[in-house]
Amino acid sequence: MQKISRRKALATGVMATAAGLLGRTDRLFAKAAQPRTKVNFAVPPGACDTHVHVFGDPAQYPFIPNRVYTPEQASIAELRAMLDALHMERVLVVHPSVYGTDNRCSVDAVRQLGNRARGIAVIDGNTPAAELDSMARAGIRGIRLNLTQAGVSDPAAAGKVLQAAMERAKARDWHLQINTNLRIIDALKDQLGAAPIPIVIDHFGGATGAGGVEQPGFSTLVALVKSGKTYVKISAAADFVSTKAPDYPDVVPLAKALVAANPQRILWGTDWPHPDSRVLPERKNTDIAPLIQTDDGLVLNQLPVWVPDAAVRKMILVDNPARLYGF
Repeated sequence: MQKISRRKALATGVMATAAGLLGRTDRLFAKAAQPRTKVNFAVPPGACDTHVHVFGDPAQYPFIPNRVYTPEQASIAELRAMLDALHMERVLVVHPSVYGTDNRCSVDAVRQLGNRARGIAVIDGNTPAAELDSMARAGIRGIRLNLTQAGVSDPAAAGKVLQAAMERAKARDWHLQINTNLRIIDALKDQLGAAPIPIVIDHFGGATGAGGVEQPGFSTLVALVKSGKTYVKISAAADFVSTKAPDYPDVVPLAKALVAANPQRILWGTDWPHPDSRVLPERKNTDIAPLIQTDDGLVLNQLPVWVPDAAVRKMILVDNPARLYGF
């Protein structure tokens, strides 16, 4: 569950600032967030941010009409600056829901970033095999199921989509990345546990800091990670998990529980450029949703709190993504 009060306040502040500076409200040109806090620990060489998006010029990369939100642009140059500030040498570009199954923006971003980047695509049953082959050559390494943005809340429907995606990913030795919630994870635990390919769960599996380690479904996520069948991203802590800035203390028990279960199945990511994907009654899906100005330096500095052992941090930041994404 997203933290509406905090994110709404941030978005409103960005909107007011941008409108005031630019003197116009038809389009907002606020830049994507850059880290304001310097990293306070030694980030190991080869570290990877495993969850970013790129939003290009809509004239070149049009959004789908039935998208949930309309983001501001977030360029590759801005992404490079963010990665450099965090000392991240590698990156995973995750295809966002606003483009549907048109993966050109994300694939082009991976190509431009070169060997430091890999990508995750969104496909459907109509995506031709030739297109999958082309994306694989460009650096795509998996398929994303964004069940949250698709509004899939029925476990039976989610299971069918999951099975179809697994079959297509298996044929190319890809993995499957899922954005969903703990209720769906709990309902599909047997299917996920028996998956013939690696499974990656986004953003703490949808857990909330307020819910703690006892919240329904979290123990299932921990068990899947412990079994070695499932990776989980300890990502988007400031955007989706916690409301307790600046140190996000409510995230600590969740992160520690997941890392203790199996550090070889933990990944770290920012969720840059922090799109505001909420559905708000006062905002149409075609209205510009300002990007959230999350301080990723501050968030990254929590990693040594969650993971005090430098060797385990290297496993999470370097070894795990290198193995999964083929760096």
